Amino acid sequence: MDISLLNAFHLDILKEIGNIGAGNAATALAKLLDKKVDMKVPQIRIMGFSDVNEVLGGAETPVVGILLEVLGDITGYILFVLEQDAACFLVNILMGNPINQEMEYNEITLSALKEVGNILTGSYLSALSTLTGLRIMPDVPALAIDMAGAILSVPAIELGKTTDTVLYIETEFIQGTDKVIGDFFLVPDADSYIRLLNTLGAMC
Repeated sequence: MDISLLNAFHLDILKEIGNIGAGNAATALAKLLDKKVDMKVPQIRIMGFSDVNEVLGGAETPVVGILLEVLGDITGYILFVLEQDAACFLVNILMGNPINQEMEYNEITLSALKEVGNILTGSYLSALSTLTGLRIMPDVPALAIDMAGAILSVPAIELGKTTDTVLYIETEFIQGTDKVIGDFFLVPDADSYIRLLNTLGAMC
């Protein structure tokens, strides 16, 4: 699906999906951490794969990524990306450690990161499913700690032949005086974009 074919009405609908999904994710994170978490969505936009590395600070930026395949009526991928400082922040809150404590990547912290990513992405997809009435299910999450370019190569290779479109949702989670930026990338295949818009009445 060509990004240029999406008009302002289509983009508004996709942005609303992003806002609802991010709000659901913030609620789930608050329950997980047992702390009040506020949420802001600084930006939501449609972009091409070629622009994603730039959003993350460049292809060589070290990040933590949780990638899930999306199954059901909508197929594709959803990717949640955290800079390593933000990942450390979330794990320290979850485990009751001092916020600034240095994190060692071990079985416990990796499991905690995967759980955070699983809950957040699952909450996003649940909101999307509720809004559209479509059956949308996440597959088992895979966690990777690598350069941004390497993590993004998986959905790019899998879907690059049918779409180059990514729905980007920058999400700012606020807990007390501390902030964490998490980046959601929803990458449906071309047919799924059309199905989403049809379901929401955007292409009637």
